[in-house]
Amino acid sequence: MHVLVTGAAGFVGAALAARLQRDGQIGTRAITRLSLADLAFGDAPPHEGIVHRLCGDLADTAWLAGALGNEPLGAVFHLASIPGGMAEANYALARRVNLDATLALLERGRAQVEAGGAAPVFVFASSIAVFGPMPARVDDTTPTRPVMTYGAQKLIGEVLVDDFSRRGWVDGRSLRLPGVLARPPAPTGQLSAFLSDMLREPVAGRPFVCPMSAEATTWASSLPNIVDNLVHGAAVDAALLGGRRSITLPTLHYSMGQFVDAMARVHGAGVRAVVSYAPQQRIEALFGRFPPLDTARAHKAGFRADLDLEALVRNAHPPA
Repeated sequence: MHVLVTGAAGFVGAALAARLQRDGQIGTRAITRLSLADLAFGDAPPHEGIVHRLCGDLADTAWLAGALGNEPLGAVFHLASIPGGMAEANYALARRVNLDATLALLERGRAQVEAGGAAPVFVFASSIAVFGPMPARVDDTTPTRPVMTYGAQKLIGEVLVDDFSRRGWVDGRSLRLPGVLARPPAPTGQLSAFLSDMLREPVAGRPFVCPMSAEATTWASSLPNIVDNLVHGAAVDAALLGGRRSITLPTLHYSMGQFVDAMARVHGAGVRAVVSYAPQQRIEALFGRFPPLDTARAHKAGFRADLDLEALVRNAHPPA
């Protein structure tokens, strides 16, 4: 099976690529070629065993066709995106990556089917940003009302995945990812990056000023948990998704104060001494008022959250 991972040099993409290379299969299907696409991969060789690193613009259909060649795709993990703050600041770039590239990949599935091939599994990394303002409890019936360009474009991607799946051109699954911990410090444009900083900095003994109050609540998962769910998303029978291709992943709901307590239990009480709070209205409005979450449909399909907050902390930042 030929597998494509976009955004493969990113935080989640690189971890997913390493997992797929290590496992060598998805479910019972062996991976015969693993195509990793991104703008650059540093000093990594372009080819390494079954791995082919492709450097280019996903929205360039001519480049995409040449890079992938004639081998049919068995599965696509579409992780490449321009996130929150960067998408707000640069609409043209966000549209090219978040919309044009998504459509180009889906069209690849259509062309493959119309040429007599099988529809590829298409795992689209969507986001909880599709929700926007949330009610007192979020579940599988909660309407989507994104308030930022990133969330709107992810929702459009979900609709496209639904439509191409309905037509039989892809076997799509749109997984709504929560915050993923702990991202390395980098200028990604993600307004939620402080959630990773809040774990990394105090554990290193460095002072951290949280831009939300101790009572503010959010959702997040560890990187290993997200990778598990992405791989499961490619292997799970679409019939278990309950007739809908978009699914909110199970995750943990916690307050900032509870998170600091969990860090102290895992990494030592000294963590508390270096954390302070200086709430910023916009940040807390966007990320600090998340309600309890019910993901019954995802649980029934076999997706899982981290076991608890201490497990999240250990998985995201293992003790030395």
